Amino acid sequence: MVKAIKQGNKTARKVNKAAKNVRRPNRSRGGDIFIGFILAIFGIFFVFPMVFVIGNAFKPLNELFLFPPLLLPVNPTLTNFQDLMMLLTQSHVTFTRYLFNSVFITFVGTVGHLFLASLGAYAISKYVFPGGRWFFNLVITTLMFTGFVTAIPNFLILARLGWVDTYFAVIIPAFAMPLGFFLMKQFMDTVPMSLIESAKIDGAKEGHIYARIVMPLVKPALLTGMIFSVQALWNNPQDTLIHTEQLKPLPFALGQILAGGVARAGAAAASTLVMISVPIILFMIAQSNILNTMANSGIKE
Repeated sequence: MVKAIKQGNKTARKVNKAAKNVRRPNRSRGGDIFIGFILAIFGIFFVFPMVFVIGNAFKPLNELFLFPPLLLPVNPTLTNFQDLMMLLTQSHVTFTRYLFNSVFITFVGTVGHLFLASLGAYAISKYVFPGGRWFFNLVITTLMFTGFVTAIPNFLILARLGWVDTYFAVIIPAFAMPLGFFLMKQFMDTVPMSLIESAKIDGAKEGHIYARIVMPLVKPALLTGMIFSVQALWNNPQDTLIHTEQLKPLPFALGQILAGGVARAGAAAASTLVMISVPIILFMIAQSNILNTMANSGIKE
């Protein structure tokens, strides 16, 4: 068992070292400058919306309605955030309750999804059993359908189970998100089967192999699945599945502010920044792992 773990860590170090020592493309200095210039242009286009959202959150009302709009505020202020907190505290449901609902749904849904997706991906990737390939193809097929297509069947199933207007209506469907399962399975295909066989020879149980050998090697895919799950759960107001005000998440409350008209434009700009900040911070923390997952999702042993 210990030998297999050491071999797995050694393999992971070799993979990381090989990724760092990638052979430099045979390009001239002029070619490098040209490619850098093109990437800088695309980078500006991608960063511009983010900078605009951040600037709007700190603009006073008179600057929010200027045309052409300003990218950055001339007189930055925190009034928008103060108005946002005032509107949230005036609701008969407290801000902390909305925040707790969002954090609870996002945390439980993400943990459950990653656990079930990793278990299923491990079984399909490393073992052959009847119906395994058919099941994986079915998961790939579900990637073609958006939530709008499956909304009505999903609601009917949850209503039949009696889970509408409960946390289960949001958390349980999140467990079965197909994208995390797909990425996890593709990344597990890169884990050598020899590691698992060595661990079995050493007397390791299936649970130890999964938890102490395989999962540390697929950490990039795990973090990538976490980002997608958090983004899907954190930004969803869940207004079609949860009707009780005390159970509604924070995006619903902020959405009500967005519908408040011109007078609440500043608070709406601040709420937009609050909602996008959590997924962006998580992405910045796990950026290298996400890129590693995308680069290896189509590679097999």
